[in-house]
Amino acid sequence: MPQDDEPGGHAGRRRTPQPGRTIATVIVASLLSLAVATGLGVVLLYDNWNGNIHRVSLGDRVKNRPAKQHVTGPLEPMNILVMGSDARSGVGNGIDGESGGGVSDTTILFHLSADREFAYGISIPRDTAVMRPTCYEADGSEIPASTSYAKWNAAYAVGGPFCTVQQFEQLTGIRVDNYLVVDFNKFKDMVDALDGVEVCIPHDIDDPEHDVHLEAGTQELLGEEALDYFRVRYGISGGIDPNRTRRQQAFIGSMITKALATDMLARPDRLIRFMNAATSSLQTDFRNGAQIADLALTAKGVGLGDIKFVTTPWLFSDKVSSGVEWAPEVEDLWRLVRRDQPLTAEFLENALSAGDPPGGTSRATDGPSTTSGTRSGTPSEGSSPAPGKPESGLDAAGRAAAGLCT
Repeated sequence: MPQDDEPGGHAGRRRTPQPGRTIATVIVASLLSLAVATGLGVVLLYDNWNGNIHRVSLGDRVKNRPAKQHVTGPLEPMNILVMGSDARSGVGNGIDGESGGGVSDTTILFHLSADREFAYGISIPRDTAVMRPTCYEADGSEIPASTSYAKWNAAYAVGGPFCTVQQFEQLTGIRVDNYLVVDFNKFKDMVDALDGVEVCIPHDIDDPEHDVHLEAGTQELLGEEALDYFRVRYGISGGIDPNRTRRQQAFIGSMITKALATDMLARPDRLIRFMNAATSSLQTDFRNGAQIADLALTAKGVGLGDIKFVTTPWLFSDKVSSGVEWAPEVEDLWRLVRRDQPLTAEFLENALSAGDPPGGTSRATDGPSTTSGTRSGTPSEGSSPAPGKPESGLDAAGRAAAGLCT
């Protein structure tokens, strides 16, 4: 298990405080404010949402857990592991042609600081090669560790979200406070409740093998098309899984923007449909909706532009089919989480913001993109942006490589 070897950060590395907010924070806090302002009845809504949520505690199915580092702050830092579940049996699932038990094609760690001044989401590509640790069934029996490298999402297939949490904790040394699982089929209902989510597709996507066909341009996607866009990896950006992760991050940001748009806030019926769809798809170990809302309200007041998404630094790998593996810099990222520190400039350099319009506001490219070659590299320690260049945000070449408009 990774351990911190010194009390402070790296010498010479410039830290840039970057406030932010989790998806749950943005949506739930706004809906609570809406409920109070419009007299919809918070208690009634809570009762309804609580009845939708499927609560399953980790219990004894996650073992040998890392200790949480002590940090200075009025509250505890929070690490929430979010997984997108594809049971492969529902209509619209199985887009990658896989069969069998459910897998988690999307994994994002959300970190919320103890002082509630910053937060960020870290995506782990599903094709990341890892040595899966021993996991556990509900009765305590062992699910043997992998004897060779396996893809990240295989843990969910053999042991559900509990095995994914076990894998994450053992490989990063980060204690997970809570987990959330969202079903992809219900995800479509969330999009439909918003009357679509805007995306910008730089060129036509044509994937006949998986029957995915999307036209280029800025447009609002509904239902099946939205799920196709969220899940597709072939016919765009070289079929590389980390690039799909980038598009998922951009889509989530666009969805949050739509949920908080002025015209949507004036339509509580749509927002209630959205929240009903969101909660009916949730499996979690949060006690109830009120606990999620309480967490959300501790971090209110931060703008969409401050919600940053990053992806674990990666290299191409032959350890698994079509695979990638973590680059050495990933340990710097995990160390920031363990120490409850904001993202440094090296990671903000390749971040996406929830406030970015789908059409792109990427910064200018100053030489070859670090994300379009064999890895999503990071700049050297202590590096500074060129004069007149924003110090954070994915550049035009990086957005193009990910299949995003520039």
